[in-house]
Formats: sequence, structure tokens, C-alpha cells
Amino acid sequence: MCVQKIYIVLTYTGTILSKAVKLYTRKKYSHISLALDKELKEMYSFGRLNPYNPFIGGFVHESIDSGTFKRFKNTTTRIYSLVVTDEQYERLKNKIREVAENKNSYKFNILGLIAVMFNINLNRYKCFYCAEFVKYLLDSSNIDIGLPEAIKPEDFYNISGSEDIYIGKLREYKV
Repeated sequence: MCVQKIYIVLTYTGTILSKAVKLYTRKKYSHISLALDKELKEMYSFGRLNPYNPFIGGFVHESIDSGTFKRFKNTTTRIYSLVVTDEQYERLKNKIREVAENKNSYKFNILGLIAVMFNINLNRYKCFYCAEFVKYLLDSSNIDIGLPEAIKPEDFYNISGSEDIYIGKLREYKV
């Protein structure tokens, strides 16, 4: 059985929404992305479509050097690696491609984000917030890491089988 690594990227940008999430959760990180490569060139989530407009969100191909992470230069991060099989990795890539090709039919799940503050899982068709999307990708790829239904970024802390590879400023992350 061949294996690949994927990367769970927890971040805190300091935006108004991230400050509100941090205030409520009392956790260090308020956003999560999933990357297919160690360099974080293939990093995906649900978040701001425009770094200057916090009200319109959706599927995003994120980058350290552009978009929200470029605008918020002091973004802090914690990055984990997780070993998956080649088959799981291919399913993950295919699911991301499927969402990317149909990204206009997906919406940001602001109601779900509010509901999860009360530990309520509010699934809406083709609607995600960041943690919901990463969980959806993992579940759709048969990567079972025992995540709860009402999911928050902190639920990804210390995933069984994961390896902590970096903690610090996202901008200073080097492979």
C-alpha cells in the first residue's frame, strides 16, 4: 500500500470574524484549510472570496502569497501532516476538483457557523464553512479520523496519527 501526506492548516488572521470566533471558542486558531502538498500550493477551504470583503464567502484556493493571507501578514498557523493511502489521496483530489469546477453552486454556510457555536450541526446543501468543508473532504475520501458532526477548527487539534510540522507565522513557513 502506497501512502501520501496531506496537510491540515489551522490559522488565525486577526480579521473581525476570526476575532469573534476566537473570543467565543477561546482557542488560538479560527480557520482551517486542507493542503495536498507540503508547500501549501494546493490549499483549499471555504472563506473570503475577496480579502477586502468579509461578507461574501465560498470555495477558495488559498495561498500564502495572495488573497486573505497576503493581506493579513501576521497570520499565525499550526500545520499538521496526516498520512493517507494513494486511493484516499486520489479521492480527495477528485472531490476538490469537483467542487472547484462547480464552485458557483456552493455557498458559505454562515448559519451553520452560527449554529455550531451552540453545538448544533446545521447541514445545508452545498453550503460550508471552513471546518465543515475540510470534514466533508475527509469523509468523502474515506479518511475517518473520528470528527464530530458539529465541527469546529479546534476539533482538528491533535488528530490521531497526525504529525505537528510547524507552528508560527504563516508567512515564515518554509518547506
